[in-house]
Amino acid sequence: MKMKFEETGYFQKDCRKLEKKYRSLPDDLDVFKNIISVMPLGNSRHFSILRRAGDIYIIKARLFCRYLRGSSLRVTHAYIEAERRISFLQLFFKGDRENEDMERIEEYLGAAK
Repeated sequence: MKMKFEETGYFQKDCRKLEKKYRSLPDDLDVFKNIISVMPLGNSRHFSILRRAGDIYIIKARLFCRYLRGSSLRVTHAYIEAERRISFLQLFFKGDRENEDMERIEEYLGAAK
């Protein structure tokens, strides 16, 4: 079964803001989608499971951006195992923000129940 992807409104807003600075972002996101469609929970230290609620995993991962040359962005996404679906929740540059937005994660989990 093929992986389904969706983006929250917050994530779309994050993307629009960051695409202005990092022109390779759309292509980098496509590469990232290919990776997580094969290994949704990740396979290295670049992925971290933040929370688990039933069959929903909240994962933070590094998104390598060619435009940044070595530095990377962070993506927070939810993997719904039963539906083989990934919802992108947040995208941020590590230099601008240290950690993920836990309020956004809690809001998503509350709506998912």
